[in-house]
Amino acid sequence: MQTLVQSRSSPSYDDDLVQWIDAQVHLLLENRFSELDIENLVEELNGMRKQYANELDSRLTVLIMHLLKCQYQQNHPKNKWHSTLLEQRRRISRLLTGAPSMRARLMPFATDCYDCARRRAASETQLNIEIFPAQLPYSANQLLDQDFMP
Repeated sequence: MQTLVQSRSSPSYDDDLVQWIDAQVHLLLENRFSELDIENLVEELNGMRKQYANELDSRLTVLIMHLLKCQYQQNHPKNKWHSTLLEQRRRISRLLTGAPSMRARLMPFATDCYDCARRRAASETQLNIEIFPAQLPYSANQLLDQDFMP
C-alpha cells in the first residue's frame, strides 16, 4: 500500500492518534488529498469495521446467554435477566441503525457466538451444558424483539 508524504506540520499517527485524526479530517475538508496518510487511514477504517463486528458478536453473546438462562434456569426469576435483555437489545438496535448492512449478518454472528453463549450460560447457572440446545434456538425476530422472553 502506498503512503503519500505528509507535510512536516502534520502530527504522526504513532505519536498522537487523536491529533493525527484531526489532521486527516482537516486535510480531507480542504481537499488536500496528496497529503493524506493513506496507509494508516486504511488501517483505521478496517479497524472500525472490525470494531462493529466485535461489538455485534459481544452483544449477541451476552443476549443469547441471558435468553438461555431465562429459559432453562427454572429456579431463578425470569425478570432477573429482563434488564440485561433490554439493554443488549437496545445496543444491538443502535449498532444496526448505525450500520444497517450488519443486519444481514445478524444470524451468522448469532450462530457463530452461540457455542460461547451456551458454555457461559452453563457455567454461570451450573447446569449441565446438555440441557441447552446444541443449536441456536432463537430467530432473528426473537433476538431483536424487546418483548420476547422465552
